[in-house]
Amino acid sequence: MNIPTDSPSDPPTFSDAQLVAFLDEELQPELSSKLESALRADPELQQRLTVLRGQNLAGLHSIGAIWRRGRLSCLDRPQLAAFLAGTLPTEEADYARFHLDEIHCRVCNANVDDLKQAAAENNESQDRRDRLFQSSAGHLRPKP
Repeated sequence: MNIPTDSPSDPPTFSDAQLVAFLDEELQPELSSKLESALRADPELQQRLTVLRGQNLAGLHSIGAIWRRGRLSCLDRPQLAAFLAGTLPTEEADYARFHLDEIHCRVCNANVDDLKQAAAENNESQDRRDRLFQSSAGHLRPKP
C-alpha cells in the first residue's frame, strides 16, 4: 500500500482499503502511525473509519475485504520456506518478493521472520552437536 504523500499543509488522504487494513491491524507500521496521527486531528476521517467499522461488523463485505480476510494472496509456510531456501520457481519467487517487499504483508513477513529464527536455532543446535562430537571423537573406543 502506498503511503499518502500530501503537502505539509494538507491533511493526508487515506483510501477505504487502507482504513479497513488499519482496523484489521494489517497496515504497515509507518502508514499505521501516520493514520493514527491523522485520526486524532480529523473528525471526518474518524467518521469514515466508524462507518467502515460498522459495515464490517454488520457483515457488509466487499470482494476485496473477503480476499484480504481469507488471506487468499498469502503464501503458506512451505512456500515461504522454499523461498528462503531459494528453491521456489522463478515466477513464484518473484510473487513472494512482491508480496513481502511491496505489499508488506505483515502475516507473511512474520512467518518469514519465524522461519529465519527457526533456521538460525537449528544451525546453532547442529553446530553444538558437531562440537560435542569433535570433542568426544578421541574418547570413543573402536568396536571389538
